[in-house]
Amino acid sequence: MAKAHIVTKGGTKLTIEGTPDEVAALVARFEAVSPAPSKERTKSPSRRTAEKVGPVSLISELIDGGFFKKPKELGAIKLALEEQGHFYPVTTLSPLLLRLVRKRELRRIKDKNRWLYVG
Repeated sequence: MAKAHIVTKGGTKLTIEGTPDEVAALVARFEAVSPAPSKERTKSPSRRTAEKVGPVSLISELIDGGFFKKPKELGAIKLALEEQGHFYPVTTLSPLLLRLVRKRELRRIKDKNRWLYVG
């Protein structure tokens, strides 16, 4: 019985046993068919490659859409984001809105011990 040890280009180790003709035929077959698998991963298109979506960009979209033409409370902003399917606690939104106020993308007005945001 003939025996052959083959290591493919992909690193797979094969041991073939059989008659000399069978082994020769299989070795020839593996040499002809065995392409090396590429090490590079093809990148599948994903949502995150275009632009990272976070609460700041979502609030900026609300500003651009005219949501802040009239003064809005923090709860109304949270509700508008929830209607779009994005759920954030007010403890996350509050500092983000303050950051946008400091960048002068929004203004805020104090009305009866609560802040209202205007664009």
